[in-house]
This record gives sequence, C-alpha cells and structure tokens, in this order.
Amino acid sequence: MSERRLVLLRHAKAEPGHDVASDDLRPLAPKGRVQAAAVGKAFTAAGLAPQVALVSTALRTRQTWDLLAKKLDGVSPELRLEPDLYEASVADVLDLVRGLDGAVTTVLVVGHEPTMAATAAHLAGPGSDDAALAQVRVGVPTAAWSVLESDQDWAEWGRGKAALLSVGRPT
Repeated sequence: MSERRLVLLRHAKAEPGHDVASDDLRPLAPKGRVQAAAVGKAFTAAGLAPQVALVSTALRTRQTWDLLAKKLDGVSPELRLEPDLYEASVADVLDLVRGLDGAVTTVLVVGHEPTMAATAAHLAGPGSDDAALAQVRVGVPTAAWSVLESDQDWAEWGRGKAALLSVGRPT
C-alpha cells in the first residue's frame, strides 16, 4: 500500500470584508497575492505538488489556488471546486477526502480557518510532530499549510489516523 499525503492550506491574506456584498467575495490583499505565489514555490521545492486540489469556491481561496498553481513547475493537478469547503466542518472535509480515488496519493485542500487547523488536529495521531500539533491546536495564520501522511486508504482517514509532519508558511 502506498503512502497518502494530505496538505491542508489556509487561503492567503484577504482584503477586509467591508467593501463586498458577502464574505465569500473577499479578494486577496496584495500581501496575499505574494503569499500565494510563495506557497506554490515552496510546494515545488518540498515535493508537495498535489495530484488533486479541492478548493473552496470563495474568491480568496480560488485566487490563492490560481496563484500557487502557476508556481508548480509544470505540474497540472486536477482542480475540484468544492462549495462545501466554504463554512465546512471537519466532518465535511473528511467526507471529501474519504471520497478520493485510491490512486491519488497527494491531495491539497484549500480552505478556511478554523477548519483547516481543526482538521489537521483531528487527524493527527502517532508519529506527529509536537510543534506542528501545538500550532494546529491554536489555529494557523493565512497561507499556512499542514502536511499529514498515512498508509491508510483515504476511506479510512479519521481521528488520529495520520501523522502530522509539519506546518509550513511561505518565507
């Protein structure tokens, strides 16, 4: 059985919401645009380019994906825009992950707080990095990602079933 890797990414820095009709229409701030591109470069350098990207339909998550995807050095993951990731619970994220094809070994979820950190904390089990676990327990900043691995089939992922290896941020 092959190792499966889940990368949970909080969207990059967004503009404040006072100029838009609803929260899901908030665009990335200039700092967020720089962050998103840096995430793509970091993913390429770390070998984290996904085969499938599950992305919230909120504007800021789609923009984060678009900017990071351009920096993945010719890798073209399958993009799935997932309306359920906006205002998702941990259970919603796990439902999407558990539905992945077994041939997929690396998946990226681009979503929102507090769900991205809560999902990482929920999945973290034996072999998890203590500092990474402490970080996800209090939440992650914009453009931060958590890397989890397990040899379990996607359908088996649940509480304590993966090792939380790291939490990263663009430099």
